[in-house]
Amino acid sequence: MSVAGIALDASSRSPIVLLRDPSRSRQVPIWIDQAQAHNIMAGLNDTPQPRPLSHDLMAALLEAGGLQLERVIIHAIEDSTFRAVLRLCDSDQISDVSAGEATEEEVEAGIGTDDNLLEIDARPSDAIALAIRTGSSIWMLEEVVAEASIAVDAEADAEDRDEFRRFLDKINPAALGRHLESRPPGDPRDSQGDTQSP
Repeated sequence: MSVAGIALDASSRSPIVLLRDPSRSRQVPIWIDQAQAHNIMAGLNDTPQPRPLSHDLMAALLEAGGLQLERVIIHAIEDSTFRAVLRLCDSDQISDVSAGEATEEEVEAGIGTDDNLLEIDARPSDAIALAIRTGSSIWMLEEVVAEASIAVDAEADAEDRDEFRRFLDKINPAALGRHLESRPPGDPRDSQGDTQSP
């Protein structure tokens, strides 16, 4: 999947990250909050920040720990919430295997194979923001795409993107804070996961 962009829900004005399939005929909308939208947009635009954002820090920690984000997998929808995992591997082992430097014993021990991958549960929005910063691929299981995808309308897609850009141009931190405070208690967008629809 690729990140097609960020759109706004016409009724709730909540941001939505749009993931598009390789055929570019279907996209999957995932409702997120304003902070998550900002993190994804900052990664997409490669916007310089005065201090590292959380996902910049995560990418730096992975690198410092000798780990590499192999891919993000969005694998399920449970109670209208998308579920994702980060697949991490040892970056030294991957580079050795890809360079043909792995010994026969290392290959037999499973270095550079699925046995050495670590999977960590993550919100899809965090996983997407991290994948953008590390250049990692975003995968979605076909059953999730089948359940949550919508047909692509390129013209409407461009209009939504332009509308969201106009919204971002006008917004300031104080206005964003007022908008978030105006939401009723128990708003589903305040949950720990990213949702299929509000």
